[in-house]
Amino acid sequence: MVYILSQLFSFLILPLTLVMVLFLLGLVFINRRIGKKLLVASFILLFLLSNRFLANKAANAWEPNYEIIETLPVYPVGIVLTGVTNINKTASDRTFFDRGADRATHAMQLYKLGKIKKILITGGEAFNNVNDNKEAELLAHFMYTAGVPKEDVIIESQALNTRENAVLAKEKLIEKGYGLNDRYLIITSAFHMKRSKACFDKIGMQTDTYPVDYYGTDNSANWQSLFQPSSDSINIWQKLVKEWAGMIIYKILGYI
Repeated sequence: MVYILSQLFSFLILPLTLVMVLFLLGLVFINRRIGKKLLVASFILLFLLSNRFLANKAANAWEPNYEIIETLPVYPVGIVLTGVTNINKTASDRTFFDRGADRATHAMQLYKLGKIKKILITGGEAFNNVNDNKEAELLAHFMYTAGVPKEDVIIESQALNTRENAVLAKEKLIEKGYGLNDRYLIITSAFHMKRSKACFDKIGMQTDTYPVDYYGTDNSANWQSLFQPSSDSINIWQKLVKEWAGMIIYKILGYI
């Protein structure tokens, strides 16, 4: 129930939802002065959301800096949070990825370089998915085919949100004989790292972070970023606002 309510709250405050609401209210009250103001407001908001420069600034301000691989110590386990597969595309012999495949590929890179000894993948079914595929299992199969031995991959396939990722990953590690005095490495998207780290901190796990899948870039101000509308920029704002909403909800619920 909490998961459904959080998804609903996130939807209602998403930037594109606000644009649509302003636009529809403007049409309803088109014969009044307020209607015209609402229509103008919807177009101004859409213009700001599609501005690459502003979206990039916001992403860079929110996302933590990346870690230099050679400076990392060796961790017993790297914890990979799912949310990167196209789970609604049914297939039994392959893994379809959405944005965020860095979570899997960077985890394998760290494993191959000896920075993590084992990989724990945590994540179950997506919200309103069309099949019974589990994300953790899909990512594990991908890693097997890429050369990671099965005995070095730990699967936790029940978690439905970030809070459960932390709680069930902890239970799985204890089940496998790992201690809470050990330090583990969280591997997830940069925009999602602050909430993820806070969830693991809350349940008493010692972790370091390895952010991947960056939305912010090194691009500076230029004609294209300042004046050319970008659908990618709207997506960045959608991701950020949804994540900020998640932080608020998790704080209220005591998850972080």
